[in-house]
Amino acid sequence: MALIFQYLKQLRGRLAWSMGLKFFASIFELFLPRILTHIIDEIVPLGEIKIVVFWGLLMVAVAGLTTFMNVVANRAAVRNARDVAFSVRRDLFGKTARLSGSRFDLFTLPSLTSRMTSDSYNIQQFAQTLQAMCVRAPFLMLGGIIMMYTMDVVLASILVAIIIPLGLFIFLVSRKGIPLFNVVQEKLDTVVRIMRENITGIRVVKALSKKDYEERRFDEANEAMFRSNTKASAIMALPGPVMNLCLNAGLALVVYVGAMRVNAGAMKAGVILGSLTYFNTILMSVMALNRIFIMMSKAAASARRIEEVLVSPEDQPVLEPQACLSPAGKELVRMENVTFRYQEAADPLSRQQQTPALRNISFALKEGESLGIIGPTGAGKSTVLQLLMRFYDVKEGGVFIDGRDVRGFDKDELRRYFGVVFQNDIVFNDSLFNNIDFGRSLSQEQVDGAVTHAMAADFVYGLKGGLDFVADIKGANLSGGQKQRLLIARALAGKPRILILDDSSSALDYRTDAQLRKTLGEHYQNSTLIMIAQRVSSIRNLTNILVLKDGACIGYGPHDHLMEHCAYYRDICQAQMGALE
Repeated sequence: MALIFQYLKQLRGRLAWSMGLKFFASIFELFLPRILTHIIDEIVPLGEIKIVVFWGLLMVAVAGLTTFMNVVANRAAVRNARDVAFSVRRDLFGKTARLSGSRFDLFTLPSLTSRMTSDSYNIQQFAQTLQAMCVRAPFLMLGGIIMMYTMDVVLASILVAIIIPLGLFIFLVSRKGIPLFNVVQEKLDTVVRIMRENITGIRVVKALSKKDYEERRFDEANEAMFRSNTKASAIMALPGPVMNLCLNAGLALVVYVGAMRVNAGAMKAGVILGSLTYFNTILMSVMALNRIFIMMSKAAASARRIEEVLVSPEDQPVLEPQACLSPAGKELVRMENVTFRYQEAADPLSRQQQTPALRNISFALKEGESLGIIGPTGAGKSTVLQLLMRFYDVKEGGVFIDGRDVRGFDKDELRRYFGVVFQNDIVFNDSLFNNIDFGRSLSQEQVDGAVTHAMAADFVYGLKGGLDFVADIKGANLSGGQKQRLLIARALAGKPRILILDDSSSALDYRTDAQLRKTLGEHYQNSTLIMIAQRVSSIRNLTNILVLKDGACIGYGPHDHLMEHCAYYRDICQAQMGALE
């Protein structure tokens, strides 16, 4: 809950305004039953219609003013809650974008998605309810009790005798219910994960006729969340009917005792009506407090989950120069004896038992040189790229860019060296120009040049609107080859010193692939190229080729050297190119 109040504190001026209105509206509301009692017991017996009308109009004016102030305060509460949710989502998004690969893997994408949506919504709802009711409900409850005591001690004592055990009951139920909403949100993570998998892989599901199987998976996860939510909601709903029963029984008792006291001459009839009105006000206030406790339970669970991300420690700090490793050479790109495991264990013994994604990998590239990486699926090809860009940190060995340990770079400074196309890269729902520019304020000339060099000019300028053509989400209205050329144009547009292409020509025909490689050699000869490919033809003319298998280097050198000394590479060439080799 500290997280919510931390964000609310940023709006303390606006909160004071809205909650101040609620406070004064509650004061006026408390005087309405007292005015009614005064009219019945003191004004009506006088038989003066003008005085009755005057007090009646006064009561209407007070009720109108109370309603107006409540409406203004509620609108302010909605705006404040909206701004709190905006700030929470902004900070959560920013923190998520800065998470290291290890932290991202720890939280998982579905969980981060539900924290950004469902959890932040719970906080927004609680922030709004807190402002709307946290002043009004307690004040009306306590104020109603005080006003009843000023009218009749006996009737007020009946109410207090009911409310004290009810308050204790609500507290005990809340202690039991709040932890259950943590479980509900964890179950929601699973539902989001399965839903995301099916939306992303809908073509595979349909192609393999696994619709029924996936529906069963979703139903099981949805049912588990439903049961958890039902259990939590049922426990938190217990105070509602119990309070209704007790307070309505108390209401009947107030009527009975009040009638007896009026009959005995101990009090006037108007006091009964005023007490009943106060009793009803107090009943509504207690019900409102119950709703606050229910929403607080959800918000507390959600706030804890969001806070886990926001306070997640920085596990990739920028190291001081004296803490960085020194490379054996000053090449632009260099790896030295790198061994890497994805889920690095704290226990060294446990870490040694994990299967490494990379084992003792070393290579070096001068500016303008090129490296091809080839190997079977799961060999560690993409891992090499992620280490170069410091998405993960290595524990064994060193990774160096421009003669510096990558851990000594500011991340933005480091990544400005790179232009990259990842294996499963994304096309955004935006114009082609903005997809290429990507917020870098590139000139029209730079974008046009990148489009031409990426072999994308024919299709881009053939579309209606050209670069203004709007791509659908994930480029659904583009073919695989068109998307890859668009992504390559994005990488080339910034004239990077290091160009990384991760299996980015797999959807291109051989002619276009060959033209692309020729263009890169002509116009980007000063860029250091690192290319992951499954086709030998795409990398055979590069300076060096790194052959990976099971995370280990089984061959390194130019094409001709590997053909002579690496049997695995030679087998790939013969399988793909046959008699041509």
